[in-house]
This record gives sequence, C-alpha cells and structure tokens, in this order.
Amino acid sequence: MAAATPTNSAPASATKVDVAIIGAGPIGLECAILAKRAGLGHIVLDKGPITAAIARYPTYMTFFTTSERLEVGGHPLVTATDKPTRKEALDYYRKVVANDELNVRTYSRVLAIKRVAANKEGFEVAVEAAGASGFSGTVSAGAVMVATGYFDNPNPLGVPGEEQEHVSHYYTEAHPFFGRPVTLVGGGSSAADAALDLYRAGAKVTMVHRGEDFKPSLKYWIRPNLLNRIKEGSITALLNSRLKAIEQDHVVVRTPTGEQRLRSDQVFALTGYFAPPELLLAAGVRVDLESCVAELDPETRESNVPGLYVVGSAGSGRRTSDVFIENGLVHAAAAMQAAVKRLAGGKRDLATA
Repeated sequence: MAAATPTNSAPASATKVDVAIIGAGPIGLECAILAKRAGLGHIVLDKGPITAAIARYPTYMTFFTTSERLEVGGHPLVTATDKPTRKEALDYYRKVVANDELNVRTYSRVLAIKRVAANKEGFEVAVEAAGASGFSGTVSAGAVMVATGYFDNPNPLGVPGEEQEHVSHYYTEAHPFFGRPVTLVGGGSSAADAALDLYRAGAKVTMVHRGEDFKPSLKYWIRPNLLNRIKEGSITALLNSRLKAIEQDHVVVRTPTGEQRLRSDQVFALTGYFAPPELLLAAGVRVDLESCVAELDPETRESNVPGLYVVGSAGSGRRTSDVFIENGLVHAAAAMQAAVKRLAGGKRDLATA
C-alpha cells in the first residue's frame, strides 16, 4: 500500500496515498483510524483545525449526548459526568490524533477532487494551504472520503445589515453581554440554550422566531425553563416574527402586530446550517439541486463517481438534522469497508484487515 506523508512534515508539492480524507471532524478521524488499521496509507485534509465544528461551539457548552456516542476508534472518552463538555471533547480528539499518529494536515483547503483518466483508478486532489503550516499541492489517492460536515455554512438571514461585525451565526459565551440588549434569532435547542445562558449572565434577551411555537426538536429539559423565563418576563419572545433589518444599534422586527425597532448591541442568528454541494458537484457527484442532498449508495456511501465516498453530514445538504456523529460513524465504517475491498480488488475485508 502507498505510504503517507508523516504528520507535521514540511509542506510538499505532491504526495500519494491510498485514501484521501477531506474533513478532520470525528467522522473523518474515524475514517483515518480505520484506514490505518487496514494498512492503507492515508491523509486527512482540513481547511481549519481538527474538529473545527466543535471548536466553534459555545465556550462552556456541555453536549446533549453521552460520551460513548462521541468516541472514535474504540478509544474511551473519559469525562467528569455522563455528558462531555466542549473542552473535554477537544482534548479527547487531539489525543486520539496524536496517540494513533494519524496523518492529519490542518489548515489545508481542498480546492477540487478530480478523477484521473477513465482507464485508470484513483483521484487527484488539489490542495491549497490555508495557514503557514498547511499543505499546498496535489494528493494522488486511490479513494476519497468526503467528511466535511456543515457547521461552517450557516443559513443566511438575507436581511440588510447581516454582514456587520456585531452579527454572528455562532454563539460563544454570555459574559461580554452583561447588562446589554441582545437579539437571538432561532427557535431550536441551540437558540434556547444561548438565551438562557445570556439571561443568567444578566443580558437583556429578545428571541425572534418565525414559528408559532418553538421547534418540536427543542430538548425536553430546556423547554420548561425557557417558557418560565418568558412567562415571568425575564426573556422576551417574539413568535410569528422575522427580522427585517439589522442596524448598528437596533434591529427591525416584523411581528403580527406590526414592526418593532428594538435596541440591540449584538445579534446571534442561530438559524441552522447546511452542507454545501459545490465540491461534490465539481467532482461529478449527482446532487439534488433543491435539497442539495447527494445521491449515494445507502449501504456503502459511495457516490456515482466510483471510489468517491461521502460520509457523515457532508452529503446531507439542507437535511442536516438527519445525521449526527453517532450515525456518521456508521457511515465511516461502511464506506471504509467498501474502500478496502475496492483498493484490494475485492480480496480484503475491513473486519479482518
């Protein structure tokens, strides 16, 4: 099998591996672990740090799921309670990469995936450094796993003023907003959790949600607390409402009773995210243009481009609620099983590799 460029080596113009994995989140790391254990040369490419999505979670966040569902490679995620914090998860994934000596190249942006001539097997992956230590050049690979996720692609509000610095699609922490008016757009668990966190830190919180009620997916242990804070007037909730414009220090909201112009120092637009299809489309993968969902073999996660697999939420387009880390890990195992057989001419199996 082809040898991989060692982790932390100097940037090179070209490298050759058996499997190129795009995305260094939990699903991509699982693919890398399985590839290495099967004796496949691998490289993991990410335009940011490892587990970039988790790194962008709220600073003091605790996961909604339990530790064992976030584990990769069979490595135990040891936590203080049954649900890990953001910090515990980041510590865990860094240690997995280091201990398993995975060939991860961070701050290396994939520009294109190109299948080589029809009478040959494999791909050429064009990469551009996104940081001083990143990789630039071409990766030749027998198979490609796309595990890019969706968290760096927020659903835009599409309103004037959205591009301003005090508008963010990611919630960080509450401390800077003590005593200040903050607008939260969204009606799911993330928006509700952020609203409660801001309220507890002394912010003046207004939630704007287009629905008649908060989303059905709102976690059952969050909903009563949120509704009680709204009932007592500690948090203002504008339902059946939409943001019309964002000004420097105000927001304009269209409500059932007319427009309101509200003071707001910060806007958190927690309206969800989507998996962009452009990289897949350019590689020849068939994608539904309305939903942005990729056409994949449900058993192997292989696309219509032989040898190109899409795992986790990377191919889910706007249906991101269908995929979580837990079932994304199942995708990784199925795709790597298929890739091992493909690269070995159908003579090897991942379970016995």
